[in-house]
Amino acid sequence: MRAWWAIGVAGLAAWPQAWAQQSAEGALPSVYVTAQRRAEPLQDVPLNVSVLAGDALDVLAASGRDLRYLASRMPSLHIESDFGRSFPRFYLRGLGNTDFDLNAAQPVGIVYDEVVQENPLLKSFPLFDLQQVEVLRGPQGSLFGRNAPAGVVKFDSARPAFRTEGYASAAYGKDEMRNVDGAFNAPLGETLALRVSLLSQHRANRVFNDRPGAPTTEFEGYHDNAARVQLLYQPSAAFSALLNGHGRRMAGRATLFRANILQKGSNALAPGFDYASLPTDGANHQFLKTNGASLRLRWQFDGLSLHSISGWERARFYSRADVDAGYGALSHLPMGPGRIPFPSETADALPGHKQLTQEFRLESDAARAWSWLAGVYGFKEEIRIDSYSFDTFNGNRQNAYAWQQQESRSLAAFGAVSWRARPGLLLHAGLRYTKDRKEFLAARPQPAPGALPIAGLAAAPRGNNLSWDLGATQALSPDSHVYARVATGYRAPSIQGRILFGNSISEARAERALSWEAGWKRDFMQRRARLGFALFRYTVDDMQLTAGSGVVNQNRLVNAARVRGQGAEVEWLVRPNSEWTASLGASYNATKIRDGGLFVIPCGNGCTVLDPRASAPNSVSIDGNPLPRSPRWIANATLRYSQPWRSGELFVHTDWAYRGKYNFFLYQAAEYKARPLLEGGLRLGYKDGRERYEMAAFVRNVSNKLVAVAAIDFNNFTGVVNEPRTYGLQLKLNY
Repeated sequence: MRAWWAIGVAGLAAWPQAWAQQSAEGALPSVYVTAQRRAEPLQDVPLNVSVLAGDALDVLAASGRDLRYLASRMPSLHIESDFGRSFPRFYLRGLGNTDFDLNAAQPVGIVYDEVVQENPLLKSFPLFDLQQVEVLRGPQGSLFGRNAPAGVVKFDSARPAFRTEGYASAAYGKDEMRNVDGAFNAPLGETLALRVSLLSQHRANRVFNDRPGAPTTEFEGYHDNAARVQLLYQPSAAFSALLNGHGRRMAGRATLFRANILQKGSNALAPGFDYASLPTDGANHQFLKTNGASLRLRWQFDGLSLHSISGWERARFYSRADVDAGYGALSHLPMGPGRIPFPSETADALPGHKQLTQEFRLESDAARAWSWLAGVYGFKEEIRIDSYSFDTFNGNRQNAYAWQQQESRSLAAFGAVSWRARPGLLLHAGLRYTKDRKEFLAARPQPAPGALPIAGLAAAPRGNNLSWDLGATQALSPDSHVYARVATGYRAPSIQGRILFGNSISEARAERALSWEAGWKRDFMQRRARLGFALFRYTVDDMQLTAGSGVVNQNRLVNAARVRGQGAEVEWLVRPNSEWTASLGASYNATKIRDGGLFVIPCGNGCTVLDPRASAPNSVSIDGNPLPRSPRWIANATLRYSQPWRSGELFVHTDWAYRGKYNFFLYQAAEYKARPLLEGGLRLGYKDGRERYEMAAFVRNVSNKLVAVAAIDFNNFTGVVNEPRTYGLQLKLNY
């Protein structure tokens, strides 16, 4: 293990997005970001932003993994899921949400092609044919609005251009993995340009069930197809219109829960754990369909530009899994693996969903001493969620059903101003007022055996907030900049209404964050090396957290009076010559819950609880605990070496990502602490000198390290593990 780590960090430091974009002189190019809603040099932006693009994305995506491959690839970024490829949960600087409800609100905003993706299922849209990925750390309430107190992850697709070009990439590997994507761009005259981008991902089943009569005997296969069509109309420099239509169809298996793979009193996997085997008596399948469109209009006037961004998104979803993760139970022998107190086989569906967004934004010329922008924003979402339970021992028939529906509306007005106070000094301020309201209703017409029907539970939370930020950037020299920022963020009131087994819904008040940050950005070695460093500290008042319910498959929302966090981030990229490129990134995030009156119900399976017991029955205090699924340490490293050969180059590339340990839940238990995980990749190939084609062999998770990354605590010692080693070949053609 140490040898693999040594290979990964033998290089140096981060910002891997630029390593395939060197200028003819070898200097690193300037990086532009849209963190403040307009393209600006990275060094002018008073916050810590990471960018990933080009070959750095291709290297990670070749194996067909979903967007969770971004986890730990940039400082302070963690991504995990209890639903597999369909429901990613993002964490920045330790702030995230472990809620598995299809209505869960996250504190990390996801913006895809300038349109916010609010529902967790929309956040899973695959990454292909991208211009770049930007990670904006810290509250982004002023310019990106509600539900972004931790930060924003922005995905920007490659735009249509007035030239004929494109690419095609195909990879094939272990377990019949096929990953095919490509794009075709062509002008349709002097004023129209078209870009079509396609993705198809497939993997055969690789986990098997030998239980006789089991409804599902093969697992972890999937078919995932997505497309994006963009049409750009630009009759003059004064006007442009970009129409974007996109969709996805994914069918496969839900996350594999594995009964009793965690040893009691330890977070190690049970002896004899076999990744390829899953004895279970429940069904497992998943389907996701999304469609969307956006229209971005831009008018250019004398020193002003007006933007209109209209977005429409829709999703359909169904996921069913055996949550007890084994076969049989104490009442139905035989059972296993290990002890199964009671059966739990459930499904969640999203039969109805619609999201509409509209933004108007007016901007001044950014090149002037004073520049500003102002706008209004509207958001509307309608959602319907169905939850089902099944009788595993009677033909896996449905034996309980509940539903919830919610309508959300949000209106906001915002503005920002920048002032070049003197040469080298840039000051920035932003302000946003947001008003939210929700109408919620839930019912349980078919209760589980022994329970009663629920006719209807209603809630109508309201919220409003004034978010602001102040920032300053000072140039110490053309290649060295320092910055400071203070900012606030806001998460709207939330509702947890999954009453399939519980008898009540829970509401969480709005949370508000205040963050301080300072950093340094510097180019070295005649711009062949680049360094970024940041220190930060924040507090979140009334933070929304998700607590379990003991022996019941039910979550509930709670508010922590205060959460504190602090840490540091560093990124460094260096290319000393045309042969070597290396990068290193690292972050330290320390979080702590500060609420002496907050108690939660711990595991219902007899786990080894480490927190002090409270006076309330079956409760423990979580005061002083870190936030769940929040690694204190995250690090990444890449190293690339190339040599000229036959008018092209031979290259070897290795990349490594490390994330430290974390708690699975709000409480602490010996079994429910994720072990540190170090995953590495290796890529060897050839690229021709004109970059028309590239051939490569790759390996992901080189050391085949397997650890539990998630768990279920209400039944047995169920765990979820990371993906094992995979490998394959890739061919990419550019034209």
